[in-house]
Amino acid sequence: MTTAVVILNWNGKHMLERFLPSVTANIGPDAEVIIADNGSTDDSLDFLQQNYPQLRVITFDRNYGFAEGYNRALAQIDAQYFVLLNDDVEVTPNWIAPVIAQMERNPDTAICQPKLLMYDQRDTFEYAGGAGGFIDKYGYPFCRGRLFTTLEKDHGQYDDACEIFWASGAAMFVRANVWRELGGLDSDFFAHMEEIDFCWRAKNAGYRVEYCPESVIYHVGGGTLPKSNPRKTYLNFRNNMALLYKNLPKRRLLWVLGCRVVLDYVAAFKFLLERKPKEFKAVTDAHQSFYKWMPRLKVKRLRRQSQQQVSCIYSGLLLVDYYLLRRTRFSKLKVKH
Repeated sequence: MTTAVVILNWNGKHMLERFLPSVTANIGPDAEVIIADNGSTDDSLDFLQQNYPQLRVITFDRNYGFAEGYNRALAQIDAQYFVLLNDDVEVTPNWIAPVIAQMERNPDTAICQPKLLMYDQRDTFEYAGGAGGFIDKYGYPFCRGRLFTTLEKDHGQYDDACEIFWASGAAMFVRANVWRELGGLDSDFFAHMEEIDFCWRAKNAGYRVEYCPESVIYHVGGGTLPKSNPRKTYLNFRNNMALLYKNLPKRRLLWVLGCRVVLDYVAAFKFLLERKPKEFKAVTDAHQSFYKWMPRLKVKRLRRQSQQQVSCIYSGLLLVDYYLLRRTRFSKLKVKH
């Protein structure tokens, strides 16, 4: 088996019913679809047994989250390439071959993602990955095709294969040997931003992350948690601080973290003004958790490949560009890639 397409499922029978047919119909001869079940308590396993008995199913005793769930699943799979695929994704014919071909052309390319479009608005880039992920120097992630909540229409403006900073975990192709070399995803993240941390670690180790426009998929998004959710806010703020602490070069670490503390508390008080006290608490709780987490993160930082200045980090502050200068499209930013 060359490519293992692994779908992590947790109580997602309705998603499997809706999207698994497109995946199994467009898998190709050198790939296999594998379901990793994160301790589902719905009828997911019965559904798979009755309707897809030919598929390999890996089961866990409980929900280990996105990161550890994939770590446990991929440890049991032998393939050259892994594809981490969300259960709310509709794929298209020939979506695998172009990505593998692009990665084969450059041995330094360890990670790659397809073009992600919205399932319900198929001419619009999807929030979770668009045409490839980037990050600014203060740790704010964004995509070609998506800045904060502004989504661009796809007019072919991002149909060039290129290097990016991070690939979306909704559909991430990874060389299996690099996955093992880097130790997979950081399981302490549980969910949200673990793929950005993984891609940053790969870049620190000298690998490339790329985008392949010839492969197109449609993603629903928000399948596990809605976009406005205190739990999601907590994980995003906590994990963002963690990935900065783990991966930034030493000369920039204290300055960037200090700026982020200020900016995060501005965001927290904005939630209060918007009468969202649970979101405010989520941000403050996230920072408290991060400070408690720092000793373990320091050990991880020291164990990793040396932190360095890597490509595709935007030198500006996205908050200023977007909210003050009204640069709401990726093309308006001067991002080197």
